[in-house]
Amino acid sequence: MKVRFINRISLIPASTWHTLVGTNYPFLRHEFLDALEASDCVSAKSGWLPMHLVVESEDGRLLAAMPLYLKSHSYGEYVFDWSWAEAYENHGLAYYPKLLAAIPFTPATGQRLVKAADCSDEVIAVAAKALHFKAQQLGSSGWHVLFLEKDELEQWTSIGAEIRLGCQFHWHNEGYTDFDGFLAAMNSKKRRTLRKERDSLTAQGIQFQRLTGEAITPLLWQRFQAFYQLTNLKYNRHQGYLTPDFFERIYLTMRDSLLLVVAFDGEEAIAGALNFIGGNTLYGRYWGCTREVEFLHFETCYYQGIEYCIQQGIQRFDSGAQGEHKVARGFRPTLTYSAHWLEHTGFRQAVKRFLVEEGAGIKHYCDEMTKALPFRAVDKDSL
Repeated sequence: MKVRFINRISLIPASTWHTLVGTNYPFLRHEFLDALEASDCVSAKSGWLPMHLVVESEDGRLLAAMPLYLKSHSYGEYVFDWSWAEAYENHGLAYYPKLLAAIPFTPATGQRLVKAADCSDEVIAVAAKALHFKAQQLGSSGWHVLFLEKDELEQWTSIGAEIRLGCQFHWHNEGYTDFDGFLAAMNSKKRRTLRKERDSLTAQGIQFQRLTGEAITPLLWQRFQAFYQLTNLKYNRHQGYLTPDFFERIYLTMRDSLLLVVAFDGEEAIAGALNFIGGNTLYGRYWGCTREVEFLHFETCYYQGIEYCIQQGIQRFDSGAQGEHKVARGFRPTLTYSAHWLEHTGFRQAVKRFLVEEGAGIKHYCDEMTKALPFRAVDKDSL
């Protein structure tokens, strides 16, 4: 086996890439990663220098791959290590650059080191050794693997990484036949609250469309981009990490994986939420609006997605990072995982101790949020 680091995903044909990673997880699709790079959303200028790790056989067959970036900051990651960087700086050490295996700007759990089904576990050791060497060669403080699958944890701890826990809120389809069936599983108080929120928008004449594929017209797509930019300007004081060029590229290449929810007041589109469809999971990603309407965010970003999952038999709705308000709307606390390895022995041990304490707190937080779920009976073993 041989390892290469490539600076553009386009150096590997899409068909070759998808033979290895598949297309069920939309954020590892060749089209998505290429759109990020071709639009310069990720680049040396933006502080996300692509350095994807690929493992090949002697005859050139792709055996394993991992999306990898050399980072000069910690923006757009959603696993916050600013305090680690500050501690390095206070000791006269450089935390950046660092190597990061993640999907840029996307806190969605998925495979990170993907290997061919007929490939032995030796490929993991080969990739790990190359990752260590690359970090040292570049003078990186270490490497980090974000939002990885739970069944990947052992392969990372076996090579010295420490695991960090996080908490998100995901909706799970318990075999509901319709939205009323979902509400019926809740206690009466919460059921009335959700109905009141939905009825309020109906009374104002606001209607919703869920659009996929060719039904997403160029006009509505441009309208959604305006929502995204306006909302980011209001809350983040910038237009968002993603450019119009990025959105145009995924519109042309990934409409089969998109669900666009649009809110209309009469003929006017006033809000939109973009979701990605992947296997048995719907991923809520971006939203925006032109004016504030009470409960509009909940309906556009959550209830419409839940209804779509029920209608399509999709098992899980990952609505993105943060948001305790999701618990009252039936989203269960869900542990997330990341792996971290630092070159500096002293800091590596300090981070290890920190993660033990932080992890206990995260688990306690998930337990408390589980108690706050609105369902009449809660399966506490579902985390």
